Amino acid sequence: MSTDDTALLGLDPLWGHPLVARLARGWQRLRRADQDRPWVLDTAVVVVVVLLFCLPQLVHHSGQHEDEVRFVRLPVGSVLALQAGLVLPLLWRRRAPFAAFSVVVAVFVLQWALGPPLHADIALIIALYSLALHGSLRKLTWACALTGGALLLVAARVSVAVSLLEALFFLFSTVTAAVALGLAVRIRRAQLAALRDRAARLEIERDQRSRLAAAAERTQMAREMHDIIGHNLSVIIGLADGGAYAADVAPQRSKEALELIAGTGRQALRELRRMLGVLREAPEAPELTPQPGIADVDALCARIRAAGPQVVYRSGGDMESLDRGVQLAVFRIVQEALTNTLKHAGTDTRAHVILTVDGQVIRLVVEDTGPAGGARHPATANEEGHGLSGMRERAALYGGTVAAGPRPGGGWIVEAVLDAAPLPDPAGGAA
Repeated sequence: MSTDDTALLGLDPLWGHPLVARLARGWQRLRRADQDRPWVLDTAVVVVVVLLFCLPQLVHHSGQHEDEVRFVRLPVGSVLALQAGLVLPLLWRRRAPFAAFSVVVAVFVLQWALGPPLHADIALIIALYSLALHGSLRKLTWACALTGGALLLVAARVSVAVSLLEALFFLFSTVTAAVALGLAVRIRRAQLAALRDRAARLEIERDQRSRLAAAAERTQMAREMHDIIGHNLSVIIGLADGGAYAADVAPQRSKEALELIAGTGRQALRELRRMLGVLREAPEAPELTPQPGIADVDALCARIRAAGPQVVYRSGGDMESLDRGVQLAVFRIVQEALTNTLKHAGTDTRAHVILTVDGQVIRLVVEDTGPAGGARHPATANEEGHGLSGMRERAALYGGTVAAGPRPGGGWIVEAVLDAAPLPDPAGGAA
C-alpha cells in the first residue's frame, strides 16, 4: 500500500512505509503458519525461555544473593525440577490457558516458599498474558486474585532489601502490563474478526442484491416478451383464421388479412428489436423507439378489430398529463385484456374498453360478451395465468389493483384502478 493510498483511506502514513508493509506481510505469514501447526510456536516459546532464563542461571549457579537477601541454596536437581514446573506448562498455554496458569502459579508459590528466586519466574507473566488472551474472562479474575496473593509472598520475602511498597508497585505493574497487553490483543483480534465477518456479510448481501436485480430484470423481460409476442401472435392467428375463411368467399378480404398479418408481424419485430437492442453489447447505441402509451390504445383496438372482434373504445379525462410509466402500464393492461378476449372469446365477440382519468385516479374496464356460445374458456375461468399476474404486477407499481372474472350475462370483465400520483420514496422524496 503506497503513501497516497493510505492518505486516501484516512490511515496513518506509517502504514504505507515499505518496512511496515514487509513486517505486516511477515506477520500474516507467521499467523497462517501458526494456524497450520500451533505446536511449533508453543514449543518455540518454551525453547526461548529455557535459553534466555533457565540455562544462564544453571551455568552460573547463582541461586542466592547473600549481600542483600538470605535465600536457601537448593541442589541443581531441585532447581531443574522447579524450572521444568514453571516452563513446561507453557506448551499448552493456548489450548488450556487456565490449567497451564494454575500449574505455573502453584510451582511459583512453592519456589518462593522454599526460598531461591529463579529467572524462569517469567513463565508466570507469560501464562497470565496467555490466559488474558485465550482464556475465559471469568477465570481471569480468579487468576489475578491468585497472582496477587503470590506477589504478596514475593514482596514479603524481598522486603529486607527493598521497600514493601516499592516491591509491590514493581510486581503489580508488571502483572498489570501483562494482563493489559493480553486484553488489548484479544480486543484487537475480536475487532478484526468482526470486520472480516462484516465484510463477508456485505459481500454476500451485494451478491444477493445483484441476483435479485437480475431476477427482477428477467421478470421484467419475460413480462414484456409475453405482452409483445402473446398479443401480436393472437392477432396474427385471428387474422389468419379470418383470411383462410375468406379465401373461398371473398378473395379480396383474404388479401387484406395477409397485409394486416404482415403489418402486425413487422410491428412485433420492431418492438422486439427495440427491447433486445438495449441488451445487446454493441459499440453503437441501438436505435430506440418510444414506449407505447395511452395514445396508442386506439391503434391497439384497431388491430384487434381487424382480427374480427368488435371493439368499442371510450376514454375521458386528461390523458396527456399522465406519467409515461403509468401510460405504459395502462397500455399493457389493455393489451393483455384484449389479447385474452381474442384468444378465449374468439373473433365473434364484442368488447368494450372504457378508460377514465379522474384527478389522480385511473379507472379501466375491459369487458367482452364472450364467444358465440356464451361460455368463457374454462382455463381462464379456473386458472390464473401469467397474463393476469402480469397485469396485477403492473398495477401494483402504481398502487393499483386488478380484478378479473366472469361477467353477468356471459363473457369476461377486467377492472383496474391505478393511482397516477408517484409512490413515496423510502428515503423521503418522491419515487
